[in-house]
Amino acid sequence: MLLYYENMSLNTNTWNRIRYTIYQPFYDLAGRWFAAQRRRSIEILNPQPESRVLLVGAGTGLDLEFLSRDLQIAATDITPAMIQSLAARAKKLGLNVEAVVMDGQALEYGPESFEAVILHLVLAIIPDPIRCLKEVERVLKKGGRAVIFDKFLPDDQRPSPLRRAVNVFTDFAFSNINRQLGPILKETSLRIVLEEKAGFGGLFKIVLVEKPD
Repeated sequence: MLLYYENMSLNTNTWNRIRYTIYQPFYDLAGRWFAAQRRRSIEILNPQPESRVLLVGAGTGLDLEFLSRDLQIAATDITPAMIQSLAARAKKLGLNVEAVVMDGQALEYGPESFEAVILHLVLAIIPDPIRCLKEVERVLKKGGRAVIFDKFLPDDQRPSPLRRAVNVFTDFAFSNINRQLGPILKETSLRIVLEEKAGFGGLFKIVLVEKPD
């Protein structure tokens, strides 16, 4: 398994706050392109009634419309403008959501606080995806599950020179297109339960992982 992990110095929490504050008014226009994948991902996760569910890097809350009112939902994002939009969306949907500005690499929750975690379009954006997934592992209860929807370079490939060049722009403006899920998961005890392609010729994937009992 090859590890290809680019982490540009500009990809910081500060920069993410700045760019996603700028994008916030237009975020829903782009984010809704993936509505079907969001719905499918949450169907796969299948959170049970009354369970505690955490959304990491939740943005404006586009996932909320696919979650039921009998869940205990917490949603975090590094950008205050996103959380403000998310809280307004939750109120409109009649959902009781704990919406908090929080770093996905340093979750302010105790160990084994959640039965389920949702990570949609997060691991390719957050500065340190390994640290983020370790935090998810920590806050998940034993036997708990997390669902990941994102873009990943296949574990057995290295990016072409063109892809590396393009990534300089995409990592600055939007997200990293050269991260590999396998090496990130390998740093945790989380195990893959299900994996399926989710568009763009398999570039996007939905992956369900579980914390061992």
